[in-house]
Amino acid sequence: MVQQLVPFGCELRRRRLAAGLTLTGLAGRVHYSKGQLSKVERGLKAPSRELARLCDAALGAGGELAALVPEPSSAALTAEANSEQEEVWVMHLSPDGRSWFQPVGRRQIMAAGAASMVGLGIGAPTAGPAHGAESQGSQLLDISRSLFDHYRGLGQTADPRMLLPALIAQTHTLREMSAHAGPRTRQGLLRLGSRYAEYVGWLVQETGNEQAALWWTQRAVDLADAGGDRDLGAYALVRRALVTLYRQDAQQTIGLAAQAQHSGLPPRIRGLAAQREAQGHALAGDYDACMRCLDRARALLADPAADTDAPVIGTTHLADPVAMITGWCLHDLGRPGEAADVMARQLARVPVRALRTQVRYGIRHALAHAAAGEIDHACALTSPLLGHAVAVRSATITADLRWLAHTLARHPLNPAVRALAPELSTSVSVITP
Repeated sequence: MVQQLVPFGCELRRRRLAAGLTLTGLAGRVHYSKGQLSKVERGLKAPSRELARLCDAALGAGGELAALVPEPSSAALTAEANSEQEEVWVMHLSPDGRSWFQPVGRRQIMAAGAASMVGLGIGAPTAGPAHGAESQGSQLLDISRSLFDHYRGLGQTADPRMLLPALIAQTHTLREMSAHAGPRTRQGLLRLGSRYAEYVGWLVQETGNEQAALWWTQRAVDLADAGGDRDLGAYALVRRALVTLYRQDAQQTIGLAAQAQHSGLPPRIRGLAAQREAQGHALAGDYDACMRCLDRARALLADPAADTDAPVIGTTHLADPVAMITGWCLHDLGRPGEAADVMARQLARVPVRALRTQVRYGIRHALAHAAAGEIDHACALTSPLLGHAVAVRSATITADLRWLAHTLARHPLNPAVRALAPELSTSVSVITP
């Protein structure tokens, strides 16, 4: 273990001395203690990825110092998400209000007996629409499209688990009705069903179940493909890259996002993929590659959506998504002061109703201030967000809260940290499944 840590420690010391900095001077720049830096340099303590990126930025190492810290191992995203054996949905709604969803293999359904369960495969359309089915399908399409925007609005303020049963049922209804509709309405029903399924996947990830989130994302791709939309499969790569991003796996994030940027895809999907690739390069400490991707994303996302009637893919609550992601990336690149300034400007533009978005980037904003050594301000920003964090119950936001708690814990004697610590700890405990 010590042998593995020595290269980083030696290189850190070499670059620090070349920059004319003492341990105290470097500690003042990265806001870690002199004692901790000394242990890292001597190979007695493993550097965190955060410390490595902060030191890299402070010493102008261009990512070379950060690259000496191995990335956390991350299992490849394969397996059940694409399994053809997992195409049957089972949802249980109990009288006391609790519910659960689980994909079940076809063999299990056959073993249980066809009469006891309902298979929900897309299947082929019927020979012709039943009497009145075409009109019903068209009405359902209009109503469901309107409902989708309302559900997304509710998703900004509610616990995801409260919405999932209704969203799953709505997805199933669209899917089933498509089998009885005419070709044009069928296509519309399947495409809208794919957007519902994709949104279900996002909310499932917010509950902390990554594998189920990937399963739903693949179902969205299946529905879109059946409806003639061949592009959602590329966006599924962007969604998978979000999972690897939160696993701190830079290379998988970059690789998945790069696959979703070929020229035949709509500009919005390519733009979102370029944003995600930028976040991967930020994790890897590559400033130049990150900025190039952000420039590409800015140009692509400036193009208006081709289909204005379809639900917008990706966030709709950021006035300038690329600017906010730039702040996110600057923090991961070890430039927390710059990140805090960028995110502060963008947070002021987030609508009041977009509570989940406010909390997500608000916690990131506080984290940037904490990493920049502005501890009192970080605590002041965090305190009013904790109640909202409990309300929206997000696994991804909770991951950032834990990171923030760890950062603040380096300042145990700070009065603001001591005042915030009990509420912060309680909030994380309540949100954690």
